[in-house]
Amino acid sequence: MLTAVADHTERPMSASLHHPNVDPSEVAKFESLASRWWDPDSEFKPLHDINPLRLDFIDARCGLAGRQVIDVGCGGGLLAEAMAHRGARVTGIDMGEAPLGVARLHAQESGVSVDYRQASAETMAAEQPGEFDVVTCLEMLEHVPDPGSVIRACATLVKPGGHVFFSTLNRNPKAYALAVLGAEYLLRMLPRGTHDYAKFIRPSELAGWCREAGIEVREQSGLVYNPLTRQYRLSAHDVSVNYLMHCRREQP
Repeated sequence: MLTAVADHTERPMSASLHHPNVDPSEVAKFESLASRWWDPDSEFKPLHDINPLRLDFIDARCGLAGRQVIDVGCGGGLLAEAMAHRGARVTGIDMGEAPLGVARLHAQESGVSVDYRQASAETMAAEQPGEFDVVTCLEMLEHVPDPGSVIRACATLVKPGGHVFFSTLNRNPKAYALAVLGAEYLLRMLPRGTHDYAKFIRPSELAGWCREAGIEVREQSGLVYNPLTRQYRLSAHDVSVNYLMHCRREQP
């Protein structure tokens, strides 16, 4: 549970194969909820609500059909499976065993093919550099100790000319009020303690890490929630809370 609003502009950049970039408490948090991942009225309702928007955002910019895609931090497979239904050849990776089990079972029931693996982004980057047309890493960066390491791994995984998509939460008072106080305590859309405000990432910080990793930011768009209609929409002009970022790795 968050007890104070802190502004941390520097994050560690030291993950390695010997010291995995994993927070065990974060993995345990999602392990405990895994059985409810595909219930649209569960704690994962916000993910179900935004999944069509983020899927269309990705597909419109890279054309998923026929693409080799890796979904980093895939969880129970909501996005990975949706991209496979759009014709992509998808690999989904996560460090949580229980969410992956749920993802595999749901894929079998849906009749869709997704290759799910228990692995970190850094491990996959070492094993399969430059092998993917598209890399997605959504709602994951704010749950790891070293987001910069994940970003570098994503930049390594994508082919020259390929696409990388991130989404995370901005770090400012409005994001704290809506994503933590509002979503977790007032509206109870998420379990208390789901998010740690200190781990939220400003768009400028994410863009800086992307540039350092060798991928160019092309576009960003906010995911804006209306509490009256209880619906989300994309907005290129409002990235104050949730936002998506589209990057590309340039050709040599």
